[in-house]
Amino acid sequence: MVEKEKIYKEKGTGNNEMFPSDPYGSLDDFFSEKTLFFIDAGFLSKLSKHFGKGDYVKFKIKDFVKKICSKESVFPKKVFYYTAPPYQSSTPNKREIEKKENYDRFKHSLVKEGVIFREGRIQRLKIDNKFIYKQKGVDTLLTIDLSHIKEDYPLVKKIILVSSDTDFVPVIEDIKNRKIEVILYTYFDRIRGSPFSLSNHLLKSSSRWIKLKEEDLYEK
Repeated sequence: MVEKEKIYKEKGTGNNEMFPSDPYGSLDDFFSEKTLFFIDAGFLSKLSKHFGKGDYVKFKIKDFVKKICSKESVFPKKVFYYTAPPYQSSTPNKREIEKKENYDRFKHSLVKEGVIFREGRIQRLKIDNKFIYKQKGVDTLLTIDLSHIKEDYPLVKKIILVSSDTDFVPVIEDIKNRKIEVILYTYFDRIRGSPFSLSNHLLKSSSRWIKLKEEDLYEK
């Protein structure tokens, strides 16, 4: 996956609870033992740019999760977020430093709110005298965590996965064989050459799937 130029930025709200059930509620009161929420950040970033017609749509991860959970009438025990920090050269330039500082603030805001933040790395390649950036290890981390669900969270009966990556098909099928429901939130179109062309294999592998809409990310 190619690194995106922009990271969703979270602004402080003064509220350290990610998904409060009420103004005085606690995370323990809100979280359920039976549902986990997994976010492929590379996919979500690409989708925000698509919905923004070339510009990244600004939205808060916690608001996005709350909307999806409201639709499903669930409260996640844990939210996992998979991404990679921006590339840093051996002597970072001003732009690289700024991107890393923004990323660190974003990461801190989510971790503070209880999100499990999982990071791969960015690989820089030079092709035809142009640098391209690809995430490495991110999908592997997500696959590992998915494969350990039954052992790490024995009470979990359902997961919500936000992604469009067909590499997850085998682990999704394995999870279903372990009697865990897999709800896929994804996006696709039928345009030839589109970055959102999607194999039916991924859709069929899930227990059920939902196509994401613009209003799932932000209020139009």
